[in-house]
Amino acid sequence: MNYGKKKASKRQKQITSKSTMQGKRVTVRLLKGFILCVLAICIIGMIGGLIFVKRILDNSPDVTPDDVRPKGYTTIVYADDGATELERFVEAGSNREYKSIDQIPVDLQHAFVAIEDERFYEHNGIDPQGILRAAITGITSGGDFSQGASTLTQQLIKNNVFPDFVNEETFYDRLERKIQEQFLALDIEKQMSKDEIMEAYLNTINLGQNTLGVQSASKRYFNKDVSELTLSECAVLASITQNPSLYNPITNPEDNARRRTEVLDRMLDQGYIDQAAYDEAVADDVYTRIQAVNAAIGEDSPYSYFVDALSEQVIDDLMSRLGYTESQAYNALYSGGLTIISTQNTTMQQICDEEMNNDANFPWLKEYGLSYALTVTRADGTIENYGSEAVQNYRASTYGVDSALTFSSEEQARAMVEEWKATIAREGDTYDERITITPQPQASVTIIDQATGQIKAMVGGRGAKETSQSLNRAYQGSRRQPGSCFKILATYAPALDTNQITLASVFDDKPWHYSDGTEFKNVGNKYYGNVTVREAIAQSMNSVAVQTIQQIGPQLGYEYAKNNFSMSSLVENDMYEPIALGGLTHGVYNYELCAAFASIANGGVYNTPTLYTKILDHDGNVLIENPTESHQAVKDSTAALLTSAMESVVEEGSGSAAALGNMPVAGKTGTADNDKDIWFCGFTPYYTCAVWGGYDDPKSMTNIDTTFRFRIWKSIMSRIHAGLETKQFEMPTSVEQKTICTGSGMLARPGCPSRTEYFATDNAPTETCTGHASSEQPADTSGTDGSTDTGTTTDPTTPGDGSTTTDPGTGNGGSTTDPGTGGDGGSTDPGTGGDDGGGSTDPGTGGESGGQATG
Repeated sequence: MNYGKKKASKRQKQITSKSTMQGKRVTVRLLKGFILCVLAICIIGMIGGLIFVKRILDNSPDVTPDDVRPKGYTTIVYADDGATELERFVEAGSNREYKSIDQIPVDLQHAFVAIEDERFYEHNGIDPQGILRAAITGITSGGDFSQGASTLTQQLIKNNVFPDFVNEETFYDRLERKIQEQFLALDIEKQMSKDEIMEAYLNTINLGQNTLGVQSASKRYFNKDVSELTLSECAVLASITQNPSLYNPITNPEDNARRRTEVLDRMLDQGYIDQAAYDEAVADDVYTRIQAVNAAIGEDSPYSYFVDALSEQVIDDLMSRLGYTESQAYNALYSGGLTIISTQNTTMQQICDEEMNNDANFPWLKEYGLSYALTVTRADGTIENYGSEAVQNYRASTYGVDSALTFSSEEQARAMVEEWKATIAREGDTYDERITITPQPQASVTIIDQATGQIKAMVGGRGAKETSQSLNRAYQGSRRQPGSCFKILATYAPALDTNQITLASVFDDKPWHYSDGTEFKNVGNKYYGNVTVREAIAQSMNSVAVQTIQQIGPQLGYEYAKNNFSMSSLVENDMYEPIALGGLTHGVYNYELCAAFASIANGGVYNTPTLYTKILDHDGNVLIENPTESHQAVKDSTAALLTSAMESVVEEGSGSAAALGNMPVAGKTGTADNDKDIWFCGFTPYYTCAVWGGYDDPKSMTNIDTTFRFRIWKSIMSRIHAGLETKQFEMPTSVEQKTICTGSGMLARPGCPSRTEYFATDNAPTETCTGHASSEQPADTSGTDGSTDTGTTTDPTTPGDGSTTTDPGTGNGGSTTDPGTGGDGGSTDPGTGGDDGGGSTDPGTGGESGGQATG
């Protein structure tokens, strides 16, 4: 602009005028004030921010290396060989098997570093460069800050120190956790080496399919130890962690494959692998192998009956032996990373599983039992619960069928449920129901090594097992009436052990009654007259058993069964004469009855039945070892005599169907409550096996089949003993042989009908029979197993061994309120029936198996 002198002078005066200068000063002052305000706001903001951050940091938890290591671990159960894995106990958040860094392939470590934290080995816990990159990416993408900048150290802290991060609801929650996470990452890097951080991280991360840590994932996807993973497989696992659902290699193999390629690209770029390794990994058809493994492993299946029982025993022992609370014991089992060496022999278990699910071993009539539970939520929110009884009552009132809930087919059972459900249905209902349909009749089996008390195999039911902790008929899920099996434990064992009878004692097998006058009968209402105890055991004569309990007193029988043979289900109401025939209030557990017979097979030494031999904690320290406890149940002489008598049961008596071709067998049959419960408990010199059969909802099998117990027992034991060296039962030095008169029980003299019998050395007969003429035939002394010559017998009330029969009017104790019935073979008419008599002491409490026991 061109000014003249006057205009320039004027302009200069305007600029330098007082008003103009004042205006400039005001502007400057305002600008300075604004800047000072901004600075003040920034300083105040910074101070506030520092106070805010400080408060967050002050609230940060103190962390140590132990705090950032994973806490929940998988408990692994092994077979009796200590090497074969049987099962894993896993609680949500605990499917983890810890591996040290030297057991984890370097390729796997580098794969995670390459894709998750490429500067892991350089930073000190946080990665500023990564944070900046994530921020720029977020800004340039329009505010999408989903790309993470967390280091492996931060991820480790997030998972183990802030496991509830998934529940954060506000920005402040996330910000607070992120600030604390970075602060703690800096701190933990000062306390742990990179290898220690890497080890903890690789054992922590979620890798889908309910797996935590690389070892569990390796087993789930590749069925191999993590140390055996190839580069391609390492890349698969590293691809999962960003989003375990999206990158699941089983359900989303294509997505995982794309991520896997990215992992391999980064490993190549960062120099962890060379081109040849890269090409080989990319060409690997790894997903076909994963699908094959998944098909083989499949979905999680329910625990077996053996493992169900094992879990109960471990929890009980942790509480009783180590003082754990129930919660502590449960957590130790399901998330404590225990190692449990079980007693299961996998070959025996497989045999039992196969034979228990072979329909050829069961009755021709196959029915289906229904167990039902329903919770109805009405439209107004009220809740109603129904069970099997509701369906059974409907069936009875509608069709007049008041028997057990058994049907000819599964379809018929389900149709009945739907028909009943229609009677209670309302508009707006929601249902939560559980329908369990099982083949009937059912069975259970337990096999024990009598020398150790170890349960080698257990099956708690027939048919497919659909849930864990379902009804275990072999363990503590079901108590059933034992029938005549109990004659051995509560009658003949105490009588022999206290020297009140011998196997040669003579009784008159005739119609008899309990001390209160209540009658019972032998099987088929058949009586044999004068018989020895051996013969009474072999043919399971009810009359002789009751005469014996009356002689020794039911209290002694109860004490032997309860204390010596550890039958835990007995109660004081069982201290009555029907205990002689197995008439109990609640019945017995299969595994406990098996253990009781095992003690007889073990020379009278009772070993507690155990399902494991050792429990180790996560660090390999022994918690419990050799949990079996032993005590002398009966004298070795008593055990030997009972074994010999029970050999007669199999060789010539009621258990002949259980005989094995290559091995001696001793055992006892049992039938109860009109054939509602049937048993065979038997043993060889190697193993003891107890088999029970019956309907879950008790039902007579008299007209169906009561011999399938023998088919199951024999099919299992013959396979188990195939190839084993034949052994004989051994007689201890406390037992001797004598030739006795079968009529008097005294030592035989020429002319006596005689047999060779075993006796306890402290209870052998010493007097010679005086009741026969010398001209009679000489005694046969050739037998060694109690075989009998024909001949006459004398009055059983004067046996030479000191035993006498008991008059029922003067016998010890007990009364019944219902006639004893039954026996092997059973009967539908009270007061008649099979080899196992008896009767519960209260007809309304005859056992949880239903109704009253009859023997």
